Amino acid sequence: MEILKKVAFHTLGCKLNFSETSEIGRQLEESGYLRVPFGSEADITVIHTCSVTGSADRKTKQAIHKAIQVSPRSFIVAMGCYAQLNPEEIASWKGVDLVLGTNDKFDLIKYLSDTSKKDQPEVHSCEIVEDQKFFPAHSTAERTRSFLKVQDGCDYPCTYCTIPKARGKSRNPEISSIVQQAKELAERGLREIVLTGVNIGDFGRSTGQSFTALAHELDQVKGILRFRISSIEPNLITDDLIRFVAGSERFAPHFHIPLQSGSDKILKLMKRRYLSQVFADRVLTIKNLIPDCSIGADVIVGFPGETDEDFNEACGFINSLPISYLHVFTYSERPGTPAATMPGKIPNRIRDVRSKTLHIYGCRLKQEFCTSQIGKERIAIFEQQKPDGTMTGFTDNYIEVTTQSRSEFLHQPAMVLLSGPIQNAIIKADLISSIPL
Repeated sequence: MEILKKVAFHTLGCKLNFSETSEIGRQLEESGYLRVPFGSEADITVIHTCSVTGSADRKTKQAIHKAIQVSPRSFIVAMGCYAQLNPEEIASWKGVDLVLGTNDKFDLIKYLSDTSKKDQPEVHSCEIVEDQKFFPAHSTAERTRSFLKVQDGCDYPCTYCTIPKARGKSRNPEISSIVQQAKELAERGLREIVLTGVNIGDFGRSTGQSFTALAHELDQVKGILRFRISSIEPNLITDDLIRFVAGSERFAPHFHIPLQSGSDKILKLMKRRYLSQVFADRVLTIKNLIPDCSIGADVIVGFPGETDEDFNEACGFINSLPISYLHVFTYSERPGTPAATMPGKIPNRIRDVRSKTLHIYGCRLKQEFCTSQIGKERIAIFEQQKPDGTMTGFTDNYIEVTTQSRSEFLHQPAMVLLSGPIQNAIIKADLISSIPL
């Protein structure tokens, strides 16, 4: 009887990475490999790397160290963005046997014919070229939700970011192929699809289509309760897209919009493609047409040249808008980016103080948004059962809710009344009825 080789995956970074890990994992399983949890004994351990922050770099090294501790003879693969940008550095780390860049990782299986430990790692981290392929991917690890890759790469020259160097130019498949994937996910019983990519608002760059056209086509796919738009640039949120979401029963009233700074001076230094007024206009237009919409924002603190006045201006700008929550990032120097050599470097202690300040703002904004929703009915999908006899999930407008566990409602859409109280930005909800698809 043939003994299957065990393979474990560990993914760092964005949801796009997670969807791609899921796709590559399926390829290996279909070829006879046995997937096991990361942290358990494995013949092959695959670390899917990220290059967005310095902490992601450190976490890559920590994951490799953990894999060696658990399985000293495991064949270790490092793949993805950090492997693309710094292949020789990763190859110098103890225990690494194979390094694959952002294109080569999709051919992982062809490099696994010999998984004996190597004295010198094999490195396949190709140069990013203009005519890169689009590799489709989606995740299916969760029972209710799938992250569906609709776009890859980025043409934006943001001075702090390494992603264009790691993933190449913006590109996407035809709408028809994405719709087909969505139909297949519906047939598997998935309830929610999150549309993900590097810069999804740029969808259509390589096919002459548009993100709004994609949304219209997906809205017709039967069996999916809701589609959720992941992070989308403010300058790419059109009035047509906002009106479409406002009138759609399937596209969730939820936008996550990168702000990065509320100071126009800093936005210019970052080479963002908008100024603060564009962001404010998009937020206010959304809230005018979709009053209960959840709006999240990414913010970077401690960018080079950010004075106390700039930071205070950014805080005031954020406080002036009906934002629902924040994702706060402390600026991290990325080698090879223009920002890494800019003057006006902010001391780490000041970056930390500013980060903590905005985290406090973010908690307050989230609490205020949740409070505004008490007494309203929303559609929720409950995803997890807790040991205390409760279950949790999310509403269409991205509020985490909790109620007493009832198995017939788990992984199924339900109408709930948001009754409160709120604890740690989680609202108690009362079940009203199930929702037929």
